[in-house]
Amino acid sequence: MPQDSRGRAEAARPRSRRPRDAPGTRARTRRNHMHVGIIGVGLMGHGIARNVLGRGGFPLSFLDHPGNQPVDEITGMGATPCATPAEVAAVSDVIILCVTGSPQVEAIVSGKDGLVEALKPGAVVVDCSTALPESTQRMGEIVAKAGAHYLDAPMTRTATHAHAGTLNLLVGGEVEVLEQVRPVLASFTEAVEHVGPLGHGHRMKLLHNYVSVGFMTLLAEAAAQAADAGVDPQAFVNVLATGGGASAALDRLAPYITEGNRDALPFAVANAQKDIDYYRAMSEAAGAQQTIADGISSALSATVEAGHAQAYVPELVKFFRKLPKT
Repeated sequence: MPQDSRGRAEAARPRSRRPRDAPGTRARTRRNHMHVGIIGVGLMGHGIARNVLGRGGFPLSFLDHPGNQPVDEITGMGATPCATPAEVAAVSDVIILCVTGSPQVEAIVSGKDGLVEALKPGAVVVDCSTALPESTQRMGEIVAKAGAHYLDAPMTRTATHAHAGTLNLLVGGEVEVLEQVRPVLASFTEAVEHVGPLGHGHRMKLLHNYVSVGFMTLLAEAAAQAADAGVDPQAFVNVLATGGGASAALDRLAPYITEGNRDALPFAVANAQKDIDYYRAMSEAAGAQQTIADGISSALSATVEAGHAQAYVPELVKFFRKLPKT
């Protein structure tokens, strides 16, 4: 039995016990002091936002914008809407951009009521959009002059992966800055790869999308020709899958080829054309060959001009079919 300083036995005292933290609670408490902002709560951004809140446990603010997906889920989880990018910047330590391309990024960063008007010292802007490397470098310089940091971190994979929190990121910028925000990125990714200095994330993404969209455009044209010739669609897919046509492109287009289901790749034809044209601009600036890229752009632009800009890429199989004889 315990004794006091005089050697006398003390009566047993009930000890209050501090409740144990749930697994991971202390780690989350240490890291989620970072306030996260997101601009662009679209198909991809909505998935990012829900995982920053749910898996990451970070407080989140977002730009209230007509282009957003319905935000009831994330506001129900505690997300706060803001009227301007500057309002997002004023409260955020990390700001994620998930918008269409360079014009939108430039307007958000340096336009009226833009981020640079209110960035917190040492804040980090993480651009997950698909943008031109030259524009990215300019935005990085503007943000640096405002006392903050910039990373280009474009995504690969689809909106389904964004919802599941298993996106992949290709990150350009300073390694030290990446490590600073890695806990935030971990909340919505499966893999985060540092690919070089600022601008190289977007450069690598354009290379990736050129190959990916190029493969899918080629495959859609082949599938259209097969359909016009009366080839069994399942046989077409099986032959490619067990031969040289096996690929992620085939996996994503196969549900449409065999069943007419476009939802395996909810990626608009207009966005595919934009990415290919960004690749062409990057290639032209580098003095590189772009003969095949020109052909892919022509095929996609014809589809957009025919009024199918918001159709999903798998639907190219339908648009590439020959017109019925009259």
